[in-house]
Amino acid sequence: MPQQESRRNGQGEGGGLHSQVLAELGPAIASGGYPPGTVLRIDELEARYGVSRTVVREAVRVLEAMQLVESRRRVGITVRRTEEWNVFDPAVIRWRLAGADRSRQLRSLTMLRTAVEPVAAGLAAAAATPGQCRELTVLAAEMAAAARAVDLDAYLVHDIAFHRVVLAASGNEMFARLGDVVAEVLTGRTEHHVMFTAPDPAAVTLHVKVAEAVRARDARAAEELMREVCVGALRELDILAP
Repeated sequence: MPQQESRRNGQGEGGGLHSQVLAELGPAIASGGYPPGTVLRIDELEARYGVSRTVVREAVRVLEAMQLVESRRRVGITVRRTEEWNVFDPAVIRWRLAGADRSRQLRSLTMLRTAVEPVAAGLAAAAATPGQCRELTVLAAEMAAAARAVDLDAYLVHDIAFHRVVLAASGNEMFARLGDVVAEVLTGRTEHHVMFTAPDPAAVTLHVKVAEAVRARDARAAEELMREVCVGALRELDILAP
């Protein structure tokens, strides 16, 4: 399942030479540049990236933790089958969304959201604290303001925060851990321009109504409204990334 944000910071967003290696090698593996079964050699990676054996081993350990590769003595570093990868790892999601298979990945992840987030919203209507209810209301209002200003960066920040609160407010720790996954999906859509040039007014209104339903403790409405949000995202993909 998703890893902590601190771990993400050691995977390409600064954090040493091994992060620089990961920033190139990780996406190359995740995008299919090194198909499953490919054997990578430590000495070859040293030469390719101009780093020490220690640095390469640090990078490989991270890739092993993601289950992208496995190391065997006298064999080398073997790229594992896609089915074995930790596909919930935020870095793996980010790397795959940067590749040619972006459309399929976005669809798969959005379908996951469609299965989970409506249920989480329904649970949140029963379990959310007064503070979480207020936070959802504020975030929905900030999304609406950012949408009117066509400020996609601000909209993304508030959108991610909104969905994180819904998942956490569900009271289900498994759902809460999917906050990083949803954040990567929403970020990927924005960074790779797989969304409309301005936020959909209907989607903004739905977020406001989800916040209202959670605050009103209306579980059925919260679940149905969040399902509309997710289904709308799927329809958007049908148009922009068929």
